[in-house]
Amino acid sequence: MSELKSKIFKEKAFWVGTFLGGPLVAGYLFSENFKAFGEKDKITPTWIITIVVTIVVFGIAFMIPENVNIPNQLIPIAYSAIAYGLFKKYQENQSNEHIESGGEFYSWWRVIGISIIGLLITIIPIFGTAFAMDSMEQSQISTKYYGVNVKHEISYNSESISETEIDKIADGFRETGFFDLSVAKYVYAEKEKNKYIISISVIKGIENDNTALEPFIDLRKQMDNYFPNKKIEFNLTVDYLDNIIKVLK
Repeated sequence: MSELKSKIFKEKAFWVGTFLGGPLVAGYLFSENFKAFGEKDKITPTWIITIVVTIVVFGIAFMIPENVNIPNQLIPIAYSAIAYGLFKKYQENQSNEHIESGGEFYSWWRVIGISIIGLLITIIPIFGTAFAMDSMEQSQISTKYYGVNVKHEISYNSESISETEIDKIADGFRETGFFDLSVAKYVYAEKEKNKYIISISVIKGIENDNTALEPFIDLRKQMDNYFPNKKIEFNLTVDYLDNIIKVLK
């Protein structure tokens, strides 16, 4: 039974607050209502579940490849719907009794304010971690230049592939004519076990042009011959490395 002097959050607050502020806001709303209902023993488990769910949700969001198109609203709608469903199951009856008995509820200004705070608490550590990881990754990226008048570039992660191997890849590109004297080329090379993965920047739309693809298919085959003990895979990219439009194996 709730204390009439205590305010609660109504059901629509769970939809709006969770959608705007994330799972942490849902945890706060549930906890405040449990406190008002005199069920303080449920507050700690609520926060434990909330923190775990928050970590899982944003962990999954970070793991989704950039080339997988998922509507931006889908994940917030999903966890907002879950929060609303849990409210209907565990707090709706007590909430209705509280309001019918003359109990008060928090205003929308309170809901919006809590949502903004929850959003900041959630995104600041996430962006901080992402920035730190990106900075660490960038610090491991090296670039070598090949050629005199025309500077070809090969960037690589020095933690996964050696400079000697990069020089060998450059020799292969020179032997095959890809590193020529006319147009500077940029590639990114990495190694996975016994395989070299080479990302090459190309023009958008080439993936649908068999004539334009043919030189890259031939180049990959020639590099196979140049590295008989390694597997060679080409990732054709547009604008940035993660935007892979064609994989040649």
